Amino acid sequence: MENNKLNYGKLLPVLFAFFAMGFVDLVGIATNYVKVDFNLSDTMANMFPSMVFFWFLIFSVPTGVMMNKIGRRNTVLVSLVVTAISLIIPVFDFAYTFWGMLLSFSLLGIGNAIMQVSLNPLVSNIVTGKQLASTLTFGQFVKAIASFIAPIIAAWAATTFGDWKILFPIFATISIIAVLLLGVTSIQESKGETTTFGQCFSLLGNKFVLLSFIGIMCHVGIDVGTNVTAPKILMERLGESLETAGFATSVYFLFRTIGCFSGTFILAKVSARMFFVIGVVCMILGMGGLTFAANQSLIYVCVALMGFGNSNIFPIIFSQAMLHLPDSKNAVSGLMIMGLFGGTVFPLLMGLATDSIGSQLGAVVVMLICILYLLAFSSKIKTEC
Repeated sequence: MENNKLNYGKLLPVLFAFFAMGFVDLVGIATNYVKVDFNLSDTMANMFPSMVFFWFLIFSVPTGVMMNKIGRRNTVLVSLVVTAISLIIPVFDFAYTFWGMLLSFSLLGIGNAIMQVSLNPLVSNIVTGKQLASTLTFGQFVKAIASFIAPIIAAWAATTFGDWKILFPIFATISIIAVLLLGVTSIQESKGETTTFGQCFSLLGNKFVLLSFIGIMCHVGIDVGTNVTAPKILMERLGESLETAGFATSVYFLFRTIGCFSGTFILAKVSARMFFVIGVVCMILGMGGLTFAANQSLIYVCVALMGFGNSNIFPIIFSQAMLHLPDSKNAVSGLMIMGLFGGTVFPLLMGLATDSIGSQLGAVVVMLICILYLLAFSSKIKTEC
């Protein structure tokens, strides 16, 4: 195991991988372009983001088992190669078809699932203890940068060159650079973990692991739900167009990025529990405001509170779960990342709730329930790692 002093030579390649992890969020803006290019219905277009989250359910636990055999660094390398391949596919005109893009997004989801499972525990071989949560948070900040700039690059490419797909070779090149950097970096890994599928799922019998798993599902449900619902609230209550209302998503990502960056330093000074509660309180205020807000500025403020509040929930829960069972980090990581499937489950529930009452208030209520669960979960978080 590496010592507690940060080794920036080993951390830099890992941060490149975190940046590549953020490429999965390009599916949002890409779906809008693909829908227009192929003249798809909303139902058909929504297959693309759904396919991304679906693979988290399928590949998360198997990846945890695979790490036991080939190691964490090698597993991250596999994920980066799969990610690079997924981004290269749309570069070729003959592959830019509905099925070609479905394959591309599926590989992007598979690569991201493998990466999320393996990259976080790999960080625990570089930093330990209290530094782990803050380092994972900084990794999420780096990931958020990629999420934030993807729509900007796509818009720039479409405007300047008339081809939004230039986004893909740019990100593919960065993925290849990440492969090369990590490939030449030696990282000492802890040994002795031999988890099977049965043992991996049996960890859900551990109360704290189970509660953490549900917490991750709620976090992702809130994340995806806010991005989907905020523009709809603006359209429903203020009659804004989709193009104008879509700015709410950028506001969310901006403040989530700010939250990740500031959290890197705050978590080094305050307890994980205190910062977790601060984040949850921000979300309660934000979601509470969204239940009645009918003013654009107020809605943006509420969305900003949601972005900032939800920015550090994942790394805190993830690090707490791994530190709770330090001898089963690979298995715990697989289970926690499988919880990202909440990005499929909760938006579905939000849609059903919204349709049942004929208002976006239904989605807000579902997200509020998720936030209240996280508030209750905060009492389980250790103040010191």
